Amino acid sequence: MITELALERVLFACGRCWHEWSIDYDVQQYRDDQGSDWEYFSRDGTSVPSPYTPAGAVPCPLCGRRWVGRILARRRIPTAPGPAETPRESIADATGHRPERHGAPLLGATAHSQPKPPGPPAERAAVVAAD
Repeated sequence: MITELALERVLFACGRCWHEWSIDYDVQQYRDDQGSDWEYFSRDGTSVPSPYTPAGAVPCPLCGRRWVGRILARRRIPTAPGPAETPRESIADATGHRPERHGAPLLGATAHSQPKPPGPPAERAAVVAAD
């Protein structure tokens, strides 16, 4: 049974070339028949390991080194059916219901604005010292 759905934006920062980028992940938390809790990550409809572990570390797009991510933002997605007052609409014709959605382009995991590059470490230290 799914216990939580969310969209998580994960920030990656390369410790080699200082490049920063982010990727959106769909996250499902669910409980199996034995009562154990699990987490499932997917990106662009493909299941992937957790970006918070070395197995799911993403390579830097500039230098190729792999880095574990950290959460930047999160949005919970309500699971159905929700409270009694939750707006909902009955689907009378499942095959003909909003057929245009099947041909809609995929919203890519990196289709959002990327973080501004922080610059080399010396520049960041100067900015912090000035504050």
